[in-house]
Amino acid sequence: MSGPQHWTAPDAAVPSHAPSDGSGAAAPERPAPPVPGGASAAGRGGVETTWPPEGEIPFRPLGTAELLDGSIACIRRNPRPVLGLSVLITAIVQLLNTAGGYALLSDAAQEELTPEPLMRTLGAQAMLGALGMVMSAYGTLVLAGMLGPAIARTLVDRPVTLRRLWQDVRPAFGRLLAVAAVILGVSLLAAALPLLPFVALLVGDGPAVAGLAAAVVGFPVAAALMIWLYVLLVPALPAVVLERQSVAGALRRARWLSHGRWWHSMSTLLLALIITVLMGFLALRLPFLLAQLLLFGEDASGGALLGSLTIDTLGRIVSWSLITPFDAGVIALLYADRRMRREGFDLEVHIRVPEGLDPGDLSVWRPAEVPVASTPPAPFPQPEVRP
Repeated sequence: MSGPQHWTAPDAAVPSHAPSDGSGAAAPERPAPPVPGGASAAGRGGVETTWPPEGEIPFRPLGTAELLDGSIACIRRNPRPVLGLSVLITAIVQLLNTAGGYALLSDAAQEELTPEPLMRTLGAQAMLGALGMVMSAYGTLVLAGMLGPAIARTLVDRPVTLRRLWQDVRPAFGRLLAVAAVILGVSLLAAALPLLPFVALLVGDGPAVAGLAAAVVGFPVAAALMIWLYVLLVPALPAVVLERQSVAGALRRARWLSHGRWWHSMSTLLLALIITVLMGFLALRLPFLLAQLLLFGEDASGGALLGSLTIDTLGRIVSWSLITPFDAGVIALLYADRRMRREGFDLEVHIRVPEGLDPGDLSVWRPAEVPVASTPPAPFPQPEVRP
């Protein structure tokens, strides 16, 4: 198949000049045959469609740089729905993070949430920071699933609106929240188990040599297990939305899709994380921290404390709202890339579009269900051997 081709949806609108079938009514227009080098044709709802799509993200397996660029292209192509969802999720997460810090630390929080060079209680600050990272990670995972339909439509050069995006996500939203919680919980649990000997020796005032050995072995194993499980299961987020999978089914699909390409997925997600840290914490968050210090100083209290907290929370909302869609888009594109490489999804769509398939219909992302027979199939007939 070479060059763009005409494509007309099976239920496309009938033009006023369509020939009559003899009964006085206009005959329905048939799908146009593939014409190499043809122009765009009207698809469902009058949407101009060319095939192969000429969008900003190629509809084929993508390299690492293309995955990162594709995530940015999705944001640039659909700024209102993508950034709108990101602002909503980030605002909820960061407001809960601030409120949770106050509730968790009580009076001590009034000293820990201000940008002091020397932290007065390291344990409280570390607990608050860990809580914020976990909640932010959960928000990123949820957004990755919600951006699955946006990536799917951008790949075939279709427009995305916030209302349409929510219609696509709403039937699977509860399962998406559960899958994100399972991925995050399993990854953190896998990281915690290797650290139990170190914690036991630390709490029980055990030998220093044994504690050091437990730390040297435990921390690398914990990090490896957490990263391995996270990369292995993260494709389940777009799968539960686009394929309408159950929670368990989406996790099984993630394991299947990740097979053989774990290192590629890990390196891509690591590069995205580095970009997120550099942009989110240094470029976007730094101006708010400086304003916080200049306006309220290092030791705010009373009304100044409230103002300091407001600027701090606003800085986190702005920085994470702009950066989180990038990470989430990379996860959604990784899922699409794995479908194309593992199952030949792009080739299947290329073959079926000239036959009338609507590439903008998200049902094409649902794999065909294989019926399970109640009885074993009959043996394959053996060829007859002739003398």
